[in-house]
Amino acid sequence: MRTEPQLFMELQHIEGRHATVDELALVHDPRYLAGLQTLIDGLGSNLARLGADTVVSAGSWAAATAGAGCVLDGVDMAVDGRAVRSFAAVRPPGHHALANEAMGFCLFGNVALAAHYARQRHRLDRVLIVDWDVHHGNGTQALVEQEAAIRFVSMHQWPWYPGTGAADDRGPHRSVWNVPMAAGLAPSVYVDAFLAAVDRATAGWTPDLVLISAGFDSLRGDPLGGFTLELEHVTLLTRAMVARATGWCGGRVVSALEGGYAPPRVGAAVVAHLAELARALT
Repeated sequence: MRTEPQLFMELQHIEGRHATVDELALVHDPRYLAGLQTLIDGLGSNLARLGADTVVSAGSWAAATAGAGCVLDGVDMAVDGRAVRSFAAVRPPGHHALANEAMGFCLFGNVALAAHYARQRHRLDRVLIVDWDVHHGNGTQALVEQEAAIRFVSMHQWPWYPGTGAADDRGPHRSVWNVPMAAGLAPSVYVDAFLAAVDRATAGWTPDLVLISAGFDSLRGDPLGGFTLELEHVTLLTRAMVARATGWCGGRVVSALEGGYAPPRVGAAVVAHLAELARALT
């Protein structure tokens, strides 16, 4: 069996494109997009604060459009068969961004955008989003909950930032499964709760594509979270989602990096995640 470093080096590395304004407008208010671009274009060497926790610089528009575009590229490749699975190593993350507001380090809702893009561009009937970031994907939920054909599962620490994601918040179509969890539990409790919610969300409902918000601030020791997952649990979660996707939709999985604030741990988790995404292809 190949080692993780060997598998990583054998992956196809692709520099993604930039999402267009029209694509971003699938989930974001055009006035927000225009205002954000104008603000960033005028920054020069300065910084601007978009609320309490999000700062932009002169390179932020290019970084954020490239991040969103990478995830859209992943959808294109999954649908046309060039790469049934992919991981978008992007910054800034996306799952807190709202239709007309940046939040939680996020400018654009990368994964929510990808779900709508998959349905509108590729005419996929059903899209499943799963999110194991330690924080609730409030932006993702807000951007997809009006669309019954997109289902969203989020496991997150509770109570914790951003204060949303109660278990009884199912959205207007009951297409949302929030799994709020206390900090400091045994890792297996988190894994089991997450996969049980995924199975409830897909009972009698088969997705055509699986999107993963891969937040690695759910690992033990992250300074912004209190979950206890280790690298072996990243492997378990990835393997479980790949196995389910193989049965549902030919293995189509597009994963995107969300949170993670202990860089050495994030790097190791990304390699473990990638290795498991690739291992099923060998």
